[in-house]
Amino acid sequence: MAFAKMSGAGNDFVIIDHRRPLLDPADQPDFARKICRRKFSVGADGLILLEDSDVADFKWQFYNADGSVAEMCGNGARCAARFAYRHGIAGKTMRFETIAGAIEAEILDEDETVSVLMTDPVDHRPDRTIDVDGRHLTVASINTGVPHAVIFIDVETIPVKEWGREIRFHQVFQPAGTNVNFARLLPDGRLHVRTYERGVEDETMACGTGAVAAALIAGLRRMVRPPVQVVTSGGERLTVAFDLPEGRGIGNVHLQGPARLIYEGLLTAESLL
Repeated sequence: MAFAKMSGAGNDFVIIDHRRPLLDPADQPDFARKICRRKFSVGADGLILLEDSDVADFKWQFYNADGSVAEMCGNGARCAARFAYRHGIAGKTMRFETIAGAIEAEILDEDETVSVLMTDPVDHRPDRTIDVDGRHLTVASINTGVPHAVIFIDVETIPVKEWGREIRFHQVFQPAGTNVNFARLLPDGRLHVRTYERGVEDETMACGTGAVAAALIAGLRRMVRPPVQVVTSGGERLTVAFDLPEGRGIGNVHLQGPARLIYEGLLTAESLL
């Protein structure tokens, strides 16, 4: 089975052209779990299957590393768009289906830069206080395709995995749980964001929807003005642009950043052992 390994700012994915179906839907979660194992198989934060669509250039099936389904993934969307362009599935501008809704994408240069128009954010909840590890943390939340919690704090010293896991399963975010972003406003106006991802159950090197969530919360607090530069855990930079009309909701949210092709190859049956 042919596949590509791609990285969106350090968020890595296995991508397969699945327009001629090879995997039964019932088998896809287990396939994702096995393929995404690091050291024993390809290793990735998620699996993306590109399929035919009647209403867009294509649609995707997106699985987290634990086999769970994710509604949306900003870094994965950029990688899927570049993969589709390279394989002639779509042109430089495209539209594709996700569970969160239709996503528009544009290839800005053939090397790596891709911009995606995100779905409009929903379910914004202003600050509330929750207890984590004996501390009172002020948490905002917003859904940027998937649910995110955002905490502004000194991101350099906190235990992201431990706190992230506790917040991810906190009762206020049940039953679906949440992704968790720890953010800090840098002196030059950029945001430094570290994210604990639901479905990966660990800190990842980047999270596109998390970068968007942190930028939007910072924008709503008037801490920043768009476009916002976000520095990820892996040191890469993402750009989040959005409209924030006075007294109206956020709209026209774009996420721009690298979508790099790491390698292409063939999966063997031994990748599933």
